[in-house]
Amino acid sequence: MSIAASNTSMRVPAGFRNLLEGLAREVLRQQPTNVVAFAAQYFQKLLKQREAGGIDPVAWGAMLED
Repeated sequence: MSIAASNTSMRVPAGFRNLLEGLAREVLRQQPTNVVAFAAQYFQKLLKQREAGGIDPVAWGAMLED
């Protein structure tokens, strides 16, 4: 069974690239043994900052990308 190729182009959401670059930077800096657990903790920390009324890293990253 074959599946036809798609011409659909996908766009990265605004701020997503900056968010992932921040994660990659911290992974390289801290060299965790469990990257998945580290990423979960990293994003949980960002979520708490956003909910506390701090800076939204996605919105901030989207502004930087413009």
